[in-house]
Amino acid sequence: MELDFQFTDNTHDYVTAANFQSVRVADGWVRVQGGFVAPTNKPLQQTRIYFEGPAAGVEFAVAQASVTELDDAQNWRAETDSVIEQLRKGDIHVRVTTAAGIDQHDIQIQIIQTKKSFPFGTVVVASDYNNNVGGGRYRQIVHDYFNWGVPANALKWYAIEPQQGQRVFQPALDMINGLHAHGLKVRGHNLVWSVEQYIQGWIKQLSGDTLRQAINHHVTDTLNETRGLLEHWDVNNEILHGHWFTDTLHDPNFNTDLFRLAHTTDPNVKLFLNEYNVVSFWGATNRYLAQALQLKAANVGLYGVGAQCHFSADQDPDPNAIKNRLDILAQAGLPIWITELDVKSSDDSKTADYIERALRATYGHPAVEGILLWMTWGGIARTDTYELTPAGHRMVDLFQNQWMTDETHTLSQQHEQFTVRGFHGDYEARVHYQGRELTSLKTTFTLNKGSDHTVNINVHL
Repeated sequence: MELDFQFTDNTHDYVTAANFQSVRVADGWVRVQGGFVAPTNKPLQQTRIYFEGPAAGVEFAVAQASVTELDDAQNWRAETDSVIEQLRKGDIHVRVTTAAGIDQHDIQIQIIQTKKSFPFGTVVVASDYNNNVGGGRYRQIVHDYFNWGVPANALKWYAIEPQQGQRVFQPALDMINGLHAHGLKVRGHNLVWSVEQYIQGWIKQLSGDTLRQAINHHVTDTLNETRGLLEHWDVNNEILHGHWFTDTLHDPNFNTDLFRLAHTTDPNVKLFLNEYNVVSFWGATNRYLAQALQLKAANVGLYGVGAQCHFSADQDPDPNAIKNRLDILAQAGLPIWITELDVKSSDDSKTADYIERALRATYGHPAVEGILLWMTWGGIARTDTYELTPAGHRMVDLFQNQWMTDETHTLSQQHEQFTVRGFHGDYEARVHYQGRELTSLKTTFTLNKGSDHTVNINVHL
């Protein structure tokens, strides 16, 4: 779906608003939905919306068309804060009793969160992680600020098997074990990547049953090697934009069969689609929804929808547009994970604003179940010193201050019971008496999503 902006000086600007590739007759009617921003640099005379279809002689029809103006984003912060308050938090009910002779005014109860349950993760480069780059600072940033990790390249087929039959898992396994030792969970990225430029030369020499056998061996062997180590797998990366395996095998059902094979081989790992230009831009959002619905209906183990969210240089993330696109993807009824979020600008202060806006817009959407950054090195930390950038400090403030809970309440005769509205995760309840902590009375608990928690504390000396 294209737009032709014609200006009063008879010049034109052409913009692609949406695409819906690989449509088959069997798909029936499809909805092509996108978005655009009208140019303001020159006076407009008229705007024409038109569709570009397949080759000449292949007919298609347009049933209806409409244009809707999106609301401005003035209230986005209040709306996302409301979602965060309602969905990312729960009530902690604290009940305190005291032994005789203890003055309640001398008692303070601190409810402090020690670990968040919502997944905030980052891409991890296996070679840098394993080689302790930056004197350990690289690892420290990963361990200190995130609870999930995803290998940048170490689990991709071209890294595992650059030459046929020479399969190398150890760099990925070393990194995964290191992350696990520090309490991080790990996504698998990716089993297959259908974009031609990322496919090894030896694979491109294969065809027919030989190619199928190579794919099946790689998928089953990789899943068996990583069994029990990974929470997720991106099964076939970016299949809206890459179709090499489907085209080479002349098999429109290739992706469905690939998901089925992965699910049969390891029914316990959660399987994902993963795609770009479905949230950070319009264009392929509706096609991605249709793809998710097709695989969901096929019952082949699809768990969730991965939205990469790569924003262009100096692209200020629009919370209203992000919400609209996530709303579309949420119609699949599947969890959404922000899998590869990055923003960028040569202006450090803008980058900090962009990352906060993008994080708030995605964390504040009810369908989003996890967020992973794809911008750690050079984005939130400098590549030479591994010191946090302004964007890194902004991210840490959100993760560790604004979206973590730490409250202290002083008791009184009227205040022996109180409620803390806390973020989901692990907690400690600490008792302070006359300014010193009674460590023997410290208790730990977990506030889970969807349920409140009650803490009973008896203060005695």
